[in-house]
Amino acid sequence: MALASSTSLCSPPLPCPRLRRRYSAAAPTVTASPTTQRSDENIVIVGAGVAGLATALALRRLGVGATVLEQGATLRAGGTSLTLFKNGWRVLDAIGVADELRAKYLRIQGMRMRSAAAGGRDLREFSLEEEAPGQEVRAVERRVLLETLASKLPPGTISFSSKLKSIAEQGPDGTLLELEDGRQILSKIVIGCDGVNSPIARWMGFSEPRYVGHMAFRGLAEYADGQPFKPKVNYIYGRGVRAGFVPVSPTKVYWFICFNRQDPGPKITDPAVLKSEALDLVRGWPSDLLAVMHSTPEGAVVRTPLVDRWLWPGRAPSASRGGRVVLVGDAWHPMTPNLGQGACCALEDAVVLARRLAPAASGGTNSIEAAMRAYEAERWSRVFPLTARAGLVGTLVQWENPAVCAVRDGVVIPRLVRLGPFLEHTNFECDLIEPTPQSPCP
Repeated sequence: MALASSTSLCSPPLPCPRLRRRYSAAAPTVTASPTTQRSDENIVIVGAGVAGLATALALRRLGVGATVLEQGATLRAGGTSLTLFKNGWRVLDAIGVADELRAKYLRIQGMRMRSAAAGGRDLREFSLEEEAPGQEVRAVERRVLLETLASKLPPGTISFSSKLKSIAEQGPDGTLLELEDGRQILSKIVIGCDGVNSPIARWMGFSEPRYVGHMAFRGLAEYADGQPFKPKVNYIYGRGVRAGFVPVSPTKVYWFICFNRQDPGPKITDPAVLKSEALDLVRGWPSDLLAVMHSTPEGAVVRTPLVDRWLWPGRAPSASRGGRVVLVGDAWHPMTPNLGQGACCALEDAVVLARRLAPAASGGTNSIEAAMRAYEAERWSRVFPLTARAGLVGTLVQWENPAVCAVRDGVVIPRLVRLGPFLEHTNFECDLIEPTPQSPCP
């Protein structure tokens, strides 16, 4: 993707009256046209994933509108499930969608750890209420989470089939976004929520995400007559391979397999081949895991390489550029799923940025650049340690050495692991965001 740039300049605060006129009703829709069209926007969010939609909704509740660009023709229905911990649910509470989702998904009560050897020997079992009082864990379908967030935005907020082609600074006027269909958007503020392989992050000077040496299969099993499992997270450890499954709802169960591989290899698109390869990895493992996998439609299995990017102080670029462009979620800090914090941290980013940015964008005393810098300072101290910790945990649990695995299964998990301290990173304070009179939410 060709991305152009020019000199970075600071932007003065946007005047409040202009914002209120533009966003007192539904945010404007950018309409595709065979001929080049140019439009002006105050805030454009690139990407209608978890980070993008949560940011748009948080801003909306604070009285600030935004246009969301999504490269797909619809919301992304791909993917399987996301496991959200207490911090993620606090954010969903803050932006007014948590209870709607809670009604659909099971609250996880505990955790069971087993060895793949010796017929699935039990290593340890935890009760969340006993080990981590107040913890809330639920797996939610990614598709439903996106649809729920989008449903709270005004019609026309999301512009579909809007793939970014290039981005270029335009001095004090803002940032010019050129789309693949020829449209051009000049925006005062651009919020990059465009995922792990973010073109905006690349334009800002960030390195490509680093492949960590592990791949993951994920799937979503369906039980039309009801799934038979207790609401517990199930982990199974082998040598260089680990797997798990967790009940999502009364009829669905999410599962995963993480395995070592020197390089990601060619992309596989055949659903039958994906499912067959996943089953081959755990041949002879506990029967309940295999039953879940066999109950999974072939089209509901995905395989992805695991990547991260460590934001080393003094080496990583800033998360914002000139008070005009800022990154949120995986676009800024992709992390491995070993702590279950990728989506949770993206949700945290969304509310922190919205609270910092909304007053400045509405004509407050602080500049937009200062708001973006404050967001980065607050979030860096949170996401850098979590990214590093997730990477280190992944390295440890993907051991292949038989002696080391024996110590893990015989000593570390049964005697040393403590769930409460391990989940301390899910503590995150997040007050409710009450909708402003100027921008009522459905």
